[in-house]
Amino acid sequence: MVAHALGHNIEADMVQWRRDIHQHPETAYEEFRTAAKVADLLRSFGVEVHTGIGQTGVVGILKQGQGNGVIGLRADMDALNLHELNGFDHCSINPGKMHACGHDGHTAMLLGAAKYLATNQTFDGTVVFIFQPAEEGEAGAAAMLEDGLLERFPMQAIYGMHNFPGMPAGTFAVRNGAIMASADTFRLTINGQGGHGAFPHLANNPIITGVQIANAWQAIINQSLDPIQSAVINLSEFRGGSAIAVIPESATLTGSVRAFSSHTQDLIEQRMTDVAEGISQANGVSCEFDYCRNYPATINTREESDLAYAAAVKVAGADKVLQDWPPEMGAEDFSFFLQQVPGCYLFIGNGTEGHSSCSLHNPRYDFNDQVLSAGASFWVQLAEDLLPKGEQARFLS
Repeated sequence: MVAHALGHNIEADMVQWRRDIHQHPETAYEEFRTAAKVADLLRSFGVEVHTGIGQTGVVGILKQGQGNGVIGLRADMDALNLHELNGFDHCSINPGKMHACGHDGHTAMLLGAAKYLATNQTFDGTVVFIFQPAEEGEAGAAAMLEDGLLERFPMQAIYGMHNFPGMPAGTFAVRNGAIMASADTFRLTINGQGGHGAFPHLANNPIITGVQIANAWQAIINQSLDPIQSAVINLSEFRGGSAIAVIPESATLTGSVRAFSSHTQDLIEQRMTDVAEGISQANGVSCEFDYCRNYPATINTREESDLAYAAAVKVAGADKVLQDWPPEMGAEDFSFFLQQVPGCYLFIGNGTEGHSSCSLHNPRYDFNDQVLSAGASFWVQLAEDLLPKGEQARFLS
């Protein structure tokens, strides 16, 4: 690994910060201790601090020189509602809460970069350090935007990074265009007519209609979607009835949809609506279909993806940076930032053995401390590349 020389003190600090945050996990909009720790550390580095953005979000502003370029670097802070099954010393002390997605590591890496950049003054311009709450399904990025993040701290580009278990530690993966899918949810309620199971002709069973709709929905991907595109319609719950000999009054189907473009989302939502209403009408029942768009697709811009790739190569070497990484069906609320500002979201390998190779959201997962130096080095290198000291600024307006 050709990691940026951060210094032993910063590397040791990041491990301590990371393990402390892991031991005290906090979930969406309750990251009070974590946010306070982040704010106190940033102040100790000499970084200007703003708190309470998007409820518990923290923003640090570091300006050096006369450059007019402004870039945003983002880390998420929240944990999951999950009981940890690990037994090491820094295991969660908050029952039912756990850092099972590595946000403790993301926060520590960005803090390490902030300390280095504040201490060494190796760039010319402004870096906005964004410590975001509530990424895990509660749209903390959108909350920060609604709270005026970009109006208060305008930036020309924004970058985010997530660890990836199963990928060699310290390697990077970058992609131009869509790198993560949108995440939508749906609920269909079918209202039929209840009755005795022995006399179905005197009732109208909503479960029969639900089965037909569920099967027809699966055909949407094959029959209505361009084969080049990718999407998922996942039916995760089907409820109806509570007794063997009773035809229920209603049945409910819920699930999720994943796609890589708003056009595909539009198409799937319309076709699901048409199918549900058409089959319900044909069967003489009524239905209520609710489709909720949660996170949009995470779509990187080309120039920013190329710049991220170049910085990663300087840090890790070309053989450890994967370009054109295949898109993932998981979702990420960094997508809200990318709808407003050009930028790039990339992955850093978390390792292939032990806790670091466990899948995300696994109760035995742990962020790999060996990755901290590479991640912080990447942030430092990116800031130095985009806001070069003693050279013509990349951003001219």
